[in-house]
Amino acid sequence: MKIRLWLYSSQVLLLLLLLLCSCTRSSEEALVIPPLTNPLSSPVVGYGVVKVSYTRVVDEPNPNALSLGYLRQGAIIQVIERRSIADAQGLTEPWVWVSGNYQGWLQEAVIDMYDNEAQARTAAESLTK
Repeated sequence: MKIRLWLYSSQVLLLLLLLLCSCTRSSEEALVIPPLTNPLSSPVVGYGVVKVSYTRVVDEPNPNALSLGYLRQGAIIQVIERRSIADAQGLTEPWVWVSGNYQGWLQEAVIDMYDNEAQARTAAESLTK
């Protein structure tokens, strides 16, 4: 009886080992390879098109900040960062850190945001016509 039980348990153990060993990945399965640049780690949030006649690029997100330069209507800029800043009355105002002809801050209200540069170019062309 003990020999039968031992034989039965060793067969079950062998069967389990065989099942575990057979659970390997076949070489025919497609491997999921992530994109080279992860969209979440992209250095660009989006693209903006200046929608007002002209606007100032400033060195910090504050209307009274030092002016670094001006952008005209239809200018395309890369938006690197978006931030909500509280003003003196405690109201939050969205600002964007941009890169283009100038690198600095703009009030988000003066631009239209787009996901990619092609959309921004199309929008800029329609503004300048």
